[in-house]
Amino acid sequence: MSRYVKILFYCLLLLSTANLCAQSNRRICFAFYDGTFNADADTLAIVDPTPELSVKNIKNFYDNVNADYYKPLIKALLSYKEDHQLDDWLYYQLVRKTVQQISPKEKNYSKYTLYKWFLMVKSGYDARLALAGKKIIFYVYNNEDISDIPSYTVHDKKYMCLNIHDYPGTDLTTQAAVPVDINVPGAINSFSYKVTRMPDFTPTDYVEKDLQFTYRHKAYYFRIKLNPLVDSIFRNYPVVDFESYFNIPLSKETYGSLIPLLKKNVGSMNITKGVDYLMHFTRYAFLYENDDMNFGREKRLSPEETLFAQYSDCDDRAALFFYLVKEIYNLPMIAVLYPTHITMAVQFDKPVGKPLFYKGKAYSFCEPTPQLHDLKIGQVSASLKQVPYKVVYEYNP
Repeated sequence: MSRYVKILFYCLLLLSTANLCAQSNRRICFAFYDGTFNADADTLAIVDPTPELSVKNIKNFYDNVNADYYKPLIKALLSYKEDHQLDDWLYYQLVRKTVQQISPKEKNYSKYTLYKWFLMVKSGYDARLALAGKKIIFYVYNNEDISDIPSYTVHDKKYMCLNIHDYPGTDLTTQAAVPVDINVPGAINSFSYKVTRMPDFTPTDYVEKDLQFTYRHKAYYFRIKLNPLVDSIFRNYPVVDFESYFNIPLSKETYGSLIPLLKKNVGSMNITKGVDYLMHFTRYAFLYENDDMNFGREKRLSPEETLFAQYSDCDDRAALFFYLVKEIYNLPMIAVLYPTHITMAVQFDKPVGKPLFYKGKAYSFCEPTPQLHDLKIGQVSASLKQVPYKVVYEYNP
């Protein structure tokens, strides 16, 4: 080989190596609520799709991808979580969107799920995989009261299914899922469904909605700001316990467009009349429809979803009423659950109507859902007077 041919050969080799290195990093960049998530995902850690779902192939996937290449991506995810104060549920939405960039859900669902699981366990969460026939089931350790998604318990730890919505109609009690046992060091944290802070959305993402209702023969008009992205946050959100549900807040722009106006409207009223005003607002500013007709299943809307939705039911209005009273008056309240209905009761300095006594304190019924008659504070529907109930949430400021 001549000297010039050797030089050309080595130049081509270096160029080929440089191109390989340049292609080994995939830049991930996308808008996530009010910020932009940026990270590098090394393509050397992006393995080919598994030929078929099996315990062996899943373990091989973990062995192949479990190298140092993923660490910058995990660091970027956790830094974004900390900087933007993301609750676990919102962090999981960030992980989902990140994996969609790496391995799109519609191209290979199994691979998409494996990457979600991998990023969650490497973020410290105790997440598990299982196989139910040809389905890959994704669980996460959670010690909260979640009522509408499958779970399994091992060593007194309860694992909730994170992806059952991708398998509609699947009954894991008749088709048992076989756990895939992979020990991931450091994956010990529980996952919480509590949403205590909404993202600071970009103001331009908001739309305006007009609301109106009549109170004591006077019409009140509202133009509030709402964000369609809230629907995507809660699209697959399960039915959580009432404490978690009632304390989901409004986003900043929605809060600023509604709460100050409500405070102004009740500013000249005494507390009882002001609560009555809020009760009538939640009762008559929205159209009613039960969940079976509206969604075909039980679904609890957050306060912002209720403001946005065309229809809502008693759960949704109870949560919105609770939020409004808490923000404007911060009074003690209880949620009163009947077999087919939920309503609220508020503690005033002096009870109104026939009080409901709970733990030695007197509460007055405040019905936030339309009834056959226009109930006043202290009144409960005649159809419920002899029906047993239970208090499912107590709020003490």
